[in-house]
Amino acid sequence: MMGMFRKRPPVSSPGPRKNQWKGLRTGQEIEVKRGRTLAGWKTIVRWGGAMTFVGAVVWAGTVGVQQVGPFLRQLLEIHTVTVDGLHRVDRKEILDLAGVKPGMPIHHVLTSAVKARVEAHPWIKEAVVERVPLHEVRIAVVERKPAVVVRAGGENFLGDKEGHVLVRLGHSDDGSLPMVTGIDPEKLLRSDGAVRQAVAAGVELARLMGLAYEGRLSVNAADPENLVAAVRGVQFHFGEDALGDQWQRFQQVVPAMRTLNFDGAGDGASDVDLRYENRVVVRERG
Repeated sequence: MMGMFRKRPPVSSPGPRKNQWKGLRTGQEIEVKRGRTLAGWKTIVRWGGAMTFVGAVVWAGTVGVQQVGPFLRQLLEIHTVTVDGLHRVDRKEILDLAGVKPGMPIHHVLTSAVKARVEAHPWIKEAVVERVPLHEVRIAVVERKPAVVVRAGGENFLGDKEGHVLVRLGHSDDGSLPMVTGIDPEKLLRSDGAVRQAVAAGVELARLMGLAYEGRLSVNAADPENLVAAVRGVQFHFGEDALGDQWQRFQQVVPAMRTLNFDGAGDGASDVDLRYENRVVVRERG
């Protein structure tokens, strides 16, 4: 009976043992580490595959360029160089200046540079350079036209209407063109702006006066403010500006003038001054 009332030891509640809990946590950590390792290997494999692909592409490209390069060069090389607009200048001169010839890669041709080199020729006023796919370079030029003979430093020079020197004539001459004298040879050869303007004024006077009088015109341009134009024994003095207006003023009064002699002989008036506004002054030269 006494045994029935003896205390029994407390019964612990059921649950996992401590060693069981620890084992489960360790297993989860292993799985996590395994997953991380697997993910790392997958990343390495992906990057390795990508690098292999890139390497393959680069290799294929290198081989392709080596194989296709000669074909592309042949496809884009120049076969023809066309030069249009030449009348006085030799074609070879333009080709030598341009530096373009068959066999060169057409994409190596810098059109602006070719244009500048061609326009450096004294006879070339303007050049247009085009690359025509796939095998042609086309050069179109506008030549300067002889318009005047300039007498400077004891020599003659052929010039255009803008006063550019085209060629040195030496002691040769071209009687079909007007002549401008009184020009500094050094300034003429370095294309001085004031000298070119004086030569251009002489060409303009030849054009204006040639409409009314036949014969070769000679213009002394030593003083730009007193351009002296002589034709058939008569001298005309022009100011620097508005040459057309000065000549028009003379044309308006010439019907009333009876003393002008254009045959270079006789005692008639032979000097006409048009430099004064609204006046025409006629003088006799003794």
